[in-house]
Amino acid sequence: MTISYNISQISDVAQQLIAKVSSKSLCFYGEMGAGKTTLIKALVKELGGGSSTSSPTFGIVNEYHKDNGELLGYHFDFYRLNDESEAWDLGLEEYLGRDTWIFMEWPEKIEGLLPPTRTEIRIEVLDEKTRQLSII
Repeated sequence: MTISYNISQISDVAQQLIAKVSSKSLCFYGEMGAGKTTLIKALVKELGGGSSTSSPTFGIVNEYHKDNGELLGYHFDFYRLNDESEAWDLGLEEYLGRDTWIFMEWPEKIEGLLPPTRTEIRIEVLDEKTRQLSII
């Protein structure tokens, strides 16, 4: 599945993704500024998590809840990791073992630790306002 979109269509894209993904573990690939965090924010909102999302670049992981307090999922940003052992030290295995949404930015940094049942989402910058998303 491939979708070209701009920011005004992000809610629709998030809805399409939720309907099409085969697992709750989502790996987001794309260059810096491609819109990975923006798309994750839209997904969290569409899943009932409100709009209180941000990139966990400095904290590595953010926890999101639905408006009713129920756990929605986790958002990882592995950009600052030097090697896979750092993700292991964060307790990644425990997070991945939960039945919840897992959003991972820069998953290529922990390639050997990624769950076998995951959905890979690649975001390509087509121009300043347009992105192309591919689900693998």
